[in-house]
Order: sequence, then C-alpha cells, then structure tokens
Amino acid sequence: MTNITESLVREYVESDGLALGEMVRNGDVSPDELVEAAIVTIEKLNPELNAVIHKLYDMGRDAATSVDRDAPFAGVPYLLKELATAWKGAPNTNSSAYLKDVVADADAEVVTRIKKAGFVLVGKSNAPENGWSISTEPKLYGPTVNPWRADVTAGGSSGGSCAAVASHMVPIAESSDAAGSIRVPASCCGVLGLKPSRGRVTMAPQADAWHGGAYFLCNSRTVRDTAAYLDAVAGFLPGDPYTPPVPESSWLDLSVRTPTALRIGYSVTPPDGRPIDPEVKAVVLETVRVLEGMGHMVEEHDMPLDADEAWKTYTHMSCVQTAAIFEWLSAVVGRPVTKDDVEPITWAVIERGQATSGIRHISDVEAVRQIGRQITADLVDYDVFLTPSLTQLPRPVGYYDMSGTDLDAYNAKWTDAVFQFPFNMSGQPAMSLPLGQSKSGLPIGVQAVGRYGDEATVLALATVLEQAMPWAGRRPPVCA
Repeated sequence: MTNITESLVREYVESDGLALGEMVRNGDVSPDELVEAAIVTIEKLNPELNAVIHKLYDMGRDAATSVDRDAPFAGVPYLLKELATAWKGAPNTNSSAYLKDVVADADAEVVTRIKKAGFVLVGKSNAPENGWSISTEPKLYGPTVNPWRADVTAGGSSGGSCAAVASHMVPIAESSDAAGSIRVPASCCGVLGLKPSRGRVTMAPQADAWHGGAYFLCNSRTVRDTAAYLDAVAGFLPGDPYTPPVPESSWLDLSVRTPTALRIGYSVTPPDGRPIDPEVKAVVLETVRVLEGMGHMVEEHDMPLDADEAWKTYTHMSCVQTAAIFEWLSAVVGRPVTKDDVEPITWAVIERGQATSGIRHISDVEAVRQIGRQITADLVDYDVFLTPSLTQLPRPVGYYDMSGTDLDAYNAKWTDAVFQFPFNMSGQPAMSLPLGQSKSGLPIGVQAVGRYGDEATVLALATVLEQAMPWAGRRPPVCA
C-alpha cells in the first residue's frame, strides 16, 4: 500500500478523469497513488451510501502496476456495474442470490477497451436484481443511498455508479440502460448520463440484448469525460447486428465545437397524460430560454405517443428476454432458477416470459420496432429534442418495491421515466444533464435527445450548457 497525503486525496476528488490521466502522464502522480486515493475516499463514504458492493482493491493495485501511462485515462480508478458486464476474476451476480457464487472467467470486450484506455478497476457498483428497477435496492446487497438525501432513491438501475460518481468516489463509472437506467439515476444524483446510439458499443461476446433496447456506457461529472470515454469504448465488431455511422473526428473533439443555429424541439407534457412536477417543468423551460438566447430555434413539440401501450408492449417483450437469460444461466449455476432464488418481481417477470408464445413474442418485437420508427420519424426535423429526465423529483426509498407479486402494478409505477424508454425503442442517443435543483436541494435533470448516430451534437450542446448553466460547484452533503 502506498502512503498518500490529504492534499492528494483532495486533488483526486476535485478532478475529473481526464485531469487525473493527465497528472499521471506528466509524472505528477502514479497510478497506484490514485488507486489508494480512491480507496480512502470509498472507505470514507461508502458505509453511508452503499454504492460499492464489491471492493476489489487488490485487483486494482495489481492492475495499477502495468497501466499504459500514455492512455487517456491512465491510472484513473473505475467501478464496473454489477450487472451483465464480465470482468475476469470478479463476482458477476446481477445482484441476485441465484448468482451469488458466480465469478467471471473472462473479460467482456468493453472491459478490454476500458483497461486499454488506462482505467484501473477497483470494484463493482450496486444495482437492483437483474436491473429491473429504476431504484437500487437489491435484497442481496441492500439499498444504495442518494448522496443528496438519504430518504430518496439514488435511481436505478445504475444507482450505485451514479451515487459513487456524485459523491466523488470515482470520476466515472460504468452504467447500462434498458429503460432509462443510465439517465434516471443521473437525474436523481445530479450527474451526467449518456445513453448512446443503438449499436454504438459492442456487447460482445453477446450479440444483442432486448432486441436493441439495452445500452452500455457510463456516468460522469463532466461532458469531456463522457465524450472521451465514448471514444475509448465505442465501436462495433464484425457480425454485430447494429452499425451506427461513425464520425470523422473524435467525440472529444466534436464535443467542444460550439453548435450554431440548431433546430431544437422540447416538451414538458408527458406523453402518458400524467402531470409533471412544477419545479421539473421550470428547469426545462429555463434551459429553453438559455438556448433561445444562444440563437437556436426552439419550439414546443409534444410527442404523439401512446406511452401506456408502448410501455406494456416493451415490458412484455423484455419478460421473454429475461426468462431466456435465466434459462441460459441455469447452465452457469448448474440448476434451474426457482421462486426462492430471486425477488418476487423477478420471478413474476420470468413466469410471464415463460408463458408467452413465440408468436406473441415476435409480434411484440415487431411492434417495438414500429414504435421506434414512429418516434424517430416524429422527431426527424429536430437536431435535438429536450424533455425532462424524470417528470417528478426522486421518489422515496421503497417506492419501487420488488417484493410484491403484481407485475403490472409494479411496472405502472415507472411513469416518472415516461420520457426515457421511448428512446430505448428508437435507438437514438439521449443524455441526462444535471441542469437544476429543487427548492429542497434535490437534483433535476434535463434530457437531450439526438438523431440516430449523432452523439456529437448532443455532446456539443451539453458542453455549452455546462458553461451556461454550470453544475460543477454543486456538492451533495455527504462529500461537503
């Protein structure tokens, strides 16, 4: 173990990932010193937050000795989400008691790219069982606490990652999103969350997940970190089912090109007809005023989407996908999953998936794709479309309770994320930006949606908003 000073820990928590990587390249700090600074910070804050559920410090210390010091994120401590992504030698439980003894025997392709970018993995972040929640309260590991206020959710399913980033345990952490799970916790915790375009990041060794509805990237505190991370991990492999267009320049370079004369649509009317919190609405409208002041053409446009029916179709499709995953996992575990192995809602999902016919499932898949096509066509005239990230402020802990058995009632509670899942269906990039706060001090996110394949415009707009409506000075009480 390397001895480190309080000043180094302070510099660590004040810096974003690219700044830390530059410090390593300049010889101002070593990768092992950054790892120790992360460990000190995690050990200080995690007992209160429960964001990191696998502390794999020794694996991180070993990896720090062989970091490429010329890599963009050389030596930067990083957390992998405890859902799906495999890191050789690390637990791979999906936060489920059924998988509690599973350890990954190889790295996923994205982990290979993460390591090549210079990141040092030091642990895994908390997630709800199988990711089926927009809160992070698994029975196996216990709930993650929101750094801003302990009685409200940190969001999900990437709540552990977002709480860790918001509290400055790490500058960047892995996240994934099948119905808002990068963007929802980003909004709850006051950090950035970009769901990339469909196919932007390969899922190898898997080919696909949820028929293009699931996406993997990160949460961070700065736009430039998100852009550089996208540069590090993006790219499809031969045979991948989706191949979005690739820009000529890096996303980091494109993110600092000030956009001019964009046509921007926005909506503060949820497409399910339910109300929106006045404070959330006010932050979106303030963002609109700022963008109008920059010279962009901004107009209100409400989505003509039957959101309730779309959500029912999407979740019914994903039940089959979940049942299939657990069928595959039976070979990994050595026995089929039972009701006693998983939380009640997970079991209800598996049962519904098992009971769905192949004809019904393929019909759901086609319906999801048609809805995605309609969403894309509806927004085709806009360079960017703005919405609330969540229609309400973060809900109390326990609101999204997976201990019930009524799957329809449980799924109906996800209405706060009504602006999230449509873009999982359409494949468009969508980013939650921490542009506001409630009177009670809770973060409020605004979502920016781009055209398919055009993360560049979303990132560039995020950069100017980062400057015009800065969030860098906001700190949750846990790390004040």
